[in-house]
Amino acid sequence: MSAHDAGADAVVVDARGLRCPLPVIRLAAAARGLPAGTVVTVLSTDPAARHDVPAWARMRGHATVGEAGTTRDDDGATTWSITVRLGATT
Repeated sequence: MSAHDAGADAVVVDARGLRCPLPVIRLAAAARGLPAGTVVTVLSTDPAARHDVPAWARMRGHATVGEAGTTRDDDGATTWSITVRLGATT
């Protein structure tokens, strides 16, 4: 499942331009209080987020359901889209 398949009700955390650990901190803040089953997509230009977001999801009882990278033509930076489905605990 890609971030685009996650559905119209997905929550998006735009952490582009932020370095570790801020993408995960922003994700945790956005997830707080959301119901189980909610899909949250993190957008990040920090390559570490590709490992940090799934690790955070595993530790919190959530599931990583998608990852995709796209390269912007203007500056060549890759934006990673990592999608998590929240479990019963946030």
